[in-house]
Parts: sequence; structure tokens; C-alpha cells
Amino acid sequence: MLVELSIRNFAIIKEVTISFQKGLNILTGETGAGKSIIIDALGLLLGGRASADFVRYGQARAEVEGLFELPAGHPALAVCESIGVQIEQDGMLVVRRDISSQGKSIIRLNGQLITLAMLRELGPWLVTVHGQHDTHMLMQADKHINWLDAYGEQALGTAKQEYSKLYASYRRTKQDLEHMTRNDRELAQRIDLLQYQLNEIEAASLTPGEDEKLAQQRKKWMNIEKVYASIQDAYRSLYGDQKGMDWLGHAMSELERVASFDEQLTPIVESVQNAYYQVEDAVHQLRNLSYQMDFNPEQLAEVERRLDQIQSLKRKYGKNVDDILEYAASIQDELDDMHHYEDRLLQVQSRLQELAADLAVEALELSVIRRDCADKLAKEIEQQLKELHMERARFAIDVRQTTDEDGVEIEGVRRQIDANGMDQVEFLISPNPGEPLRSLAKIASGGELSRVMLAIKTILAGTDQVETLIFDEVDTGVSGRAAQAIAEKLVRVASKRQVLCITHLPQVASMADAHFLIKKEMSEMETMTRVERLTDDERVIELARMLGGAEVTTKTEEHAREMIMLGRERKTAQ
Repeated sequence: MLVELSIRNFAIIKEVTISFQKGLNILTGETGAGKSIIIDALGLLLGGRASADFVRYGQARAEVEGLFELPAGHPALAVCESIGVQIEQDGMLVVRRDISSQGKSIIRLNGQLITLAMLRELGPWLVTVHGQHDTHMLMQADKHINWLDAYGEQALGTAKQEYSKLYASYRRTKQDLEHMTRNDRELAQRIDLLQYQLNEIEAASLTPGEDEKLAQQRKKWMNIEKVYASIQDAYRSLYGDQKGMDWLGHAMSELERVASFDEQLTPIVESVQNAYYQVEDAVHQLRNLSYQMDFNPEQLAEVERRLDQIQSLKRKYGKNVDDILEYAASIQDELDDMHHYEDRLLQVQSRLQELAADLAVEALELSVIRRDCADKLAKEIEQQLKELHMERARFAIDVRQTTDEDGVEIEGVRRQIDANGMDQVEFLISPNPGEPLRSLAKIASGGELSRVMLAIKTILAGTDQVETLIFDEVDTGVSGRAAQAIAEKLVRVASKRQVLCITHLPQVASMADAHFLIKKEMSEMETMTRVERLTDDERVIELARMLGGAEVTTKTEEHAREMIMLGRERKTAQ
């Protein structure tokens, strides 16, 4: 459950700390006092989107921190373990969210930094918020299937998982088939293009690394005259009368003649001898090279033409010859696939038929289970409505299918299907005797919608593993006996879960286990929201305000005190 909520520099809240308790926690206050801001702040701890607009004017950052107590075996503990956050044996979990004035958000779980994705995985297990948005969802018939499936989650579980897997495969295969059949003309154009490219590359008869070898040849041929001249100069400097070889041979002869007289000359003689023979070998190589160098301008022209051809191919197909050859191999594979297009098309069509047949079986099984769940949920909602002073109302859940020529054949009829199966679900109600069942979204009043929504939430709370439920003004449009029934219903839910309820109804507020007043204070310098837990006497004043408006009289105080006393008696009786 939520033990404590701390908020600093958030919107018009300067600093607020609220300590909640088990049971029914009521928050009241005048319109505009900041009740919705409390919910927005708590929403950030559950993975809501951060915004710089949340930061109080003139402040560097906003801070929201929540302390949660998790019982042993709670699903949130497993989520924490999966994201690498350790929880002590006392089960205490601190979630902190800091938002800078630039809109950047930092999230910590027990002091450890986590990502927003991790928080969004954890948040739904900590708190469930039920607000006017849920009532609006009741007005959208296409959302009714979500309520029904949430109720029948355990019964539908395996069947829905199997259906979802098959449906995903079916959608992918159908998209593949649509893509293939839609692009026949594009396919023909693609084949022509690839065949032209492949022919162009094959006509060039490229060999791996050819461009590098040709570049080296071109470099050699372009500088052939310089190379030949330098070889000749080097050769003439080393070989001939009074040239390098003569002087080196003369030096070697002189040293050999006197080496026997001084042993220190021996290594010098060997060095000169080695040098002489090495130079002699170099002279022979230079002579051979000069004989072999027969420059032919046509050879250079041929190399240039070949390199130009390769460069043209590089601009189209790759940065070097190896890349071009690799591209040629890839388009050859693609062409092979395209030439077997008809075979692949038949394979995809066959695969789609197989998936459609399997999907039909799963969709039918899912529908049967869903109809059973719909009957049970309708009866439970009808019973809840009776307890909410809609004694003669009738409630039903219509589970129907729609035909579709492009759909899946199920029991001889082509049905429209989607990610939820083949069913369309709609809640029907007859508020008064003698009236037929009609769409809840079309005929229900605001008060009736609030009571239906609370009935659904009461039923779902029995199966929900979330410890804390927030009801944000779910009693809109309700008064009198219905308001009292809603109050008692919230007390019943709060006996099993921690409930936080924002309300404008004194009947609901009178049942509080803990009552918090949210008020806005303004001065010449600033505006801020404060939250105070009310004492028994202060509760009387607040309920009197809710009963009588701006003016609190002795009679409204007496009425408020009586309501609190009766509320205690009703809670004790439950």
C-alpha cells in the first residue's frame, strides 16, 4: 500500500507530505484547490510522462517521492528483482522522481537509478487509478471488450495467448501476401533492372583485386621513362672504367694484399668484399631490367581504358571490384528468388490458409469462453447495481460477430477478426422497468454511468492484486440514496484494499477512515496548495461546508456530525 507521498515544487504545490493509512482515505476540497494535481504527481511515480510544466514557477526542479509497503509474494517484488532492484525484508519500496525545469526526468527506486520503461513495468502493480476517464471509456462501445477480458482474465488466459500468437503470424503472412500481389508490376520492373545490372557486371569479366593490380601497372607505365633513365644512370655510375665497381675492386685488392700484416684489417676486408659482391649483383640486376623495359604506349592506354570501365561500375555498384562482385552475387540470388515468385506466392497462400483454419478454431474457443464470462459479469454487475439503488435495472453484455468477405471463415461464415478475436462486445442496460435493453453508451445518464463503473471496479477489485486503488471523482452526477450506496460500496472495497478517493459528496466523505483537506492559499507573493489531515472536529466543519456551501451553520454542523456517526455505525455493521 501507499504509506507516504511527498511532493515538492510541483505545479502550485510548494511542499506537501501526506501519510496515508489502510482503509478508506478521503480527499476533499473546493474546485481548483489542487486535488487533480495530487493525482498527477502520483501518476509520475507510476510511469507518467514528465514535463517542464510540472515544475513550480521559479524553481529548478520538482520532486515527487512515494513510500510503498509490499506484502510478501506481491507481484511488484518480482518486477523489482527482474530489473535488478533489491527490496529489504520489510518490503519497503521508495520511488522518487525528479523533474528539472528543462523537462528532464531522473527516476530512483530505493536509491537506484532506473529507466522510465522499468518504472512503467512496475507502476501498474503499485496503484490503480480509476477516474472520470474510465467513465468516458464506458461511453466507447469498442472499449467494452477490454473490461470483459479483464474480468475473465484467468478463464481466457491460455486461449487468448494462443489466439494472439496465431493472429500475429496470420497478420504477418497476410501482409506478405498483399505485398506480393500488389507489386506484380513493380516486380517485373525490378527483374528487368537487376538483369541489366547483372549483365553489365558479367560483361566486364572482373577478377578479385583487379582494380588494385591495374592501378599499380598504370603507375609503373606512366613513370616508365623516369624509371629507365634512373636505372641507366645507376648502372653507368657503378659499372665501367673508373666507376664504382672499379674503385671498390681496387680497394678490395689493396686491403687483401696487406691484410696478413695486421689482423685488425681482416673484418674490414670482409666488409669490403661483401659490399663488392652485393654491388656486383645489383649491377647485373640493373642491366637485366634495362633490357626488359620495352615501353609500349598501347599497353598504358589499355590499362587506362580498363580502369575507366571499372570506375564506371564502381559508381553504380560498389567502392571496389570485390564489392561489385559481391553485389552481383546478391542480385543473382534475388533474381533466383524472383524467378520462383509463383512458387513462393503459392507457398504464402497455402500458409495463410493453414493459419486461417487454426485461427478459426482458436477464435471460436475464445468466443465460447468470453460468452460464458459475459453472462457471469452481467449478473454480478446487475447485483452490484441493485446495491447501488438501481434495484430494477437490467444489465446484459452483448457478444456478437460481424461478417466480412475478407475475413476468416468460421463455421461456414466469413467473420471479421482483430487482435481480440471475432467478438464485438457492448454493454447494454435497461435502467427502468418496461424498457428494452439498449446501448449503455447511448442512454445512460452521468449518475448511472458512475454507478456502473463503480460496480465494475468493485468486481474487478476482488481479482486485482494491486493493493492501492484511487477513485478520482467517480461519484460525479450522483446524489441522495445513490450517493450513500456508493459510499458504502467504497467502504466495502476498502475493507480488502487501500482506497484513496477524491470526492465532492458528503455521504462518501463521512465514511472516511482518514480524511484529508486540500486547500489553496494565496498571498500577494505566491499561490500554494496545502494538504491537512483533519481531526474529528475539523471533519465536522468540512462536511458542513460540503453540505451547506460557503456558509456553515449550526444545523449543517449537526447534520455533519450525525453523518459521521452514522458512517461509523455502517462501517461497523459491514
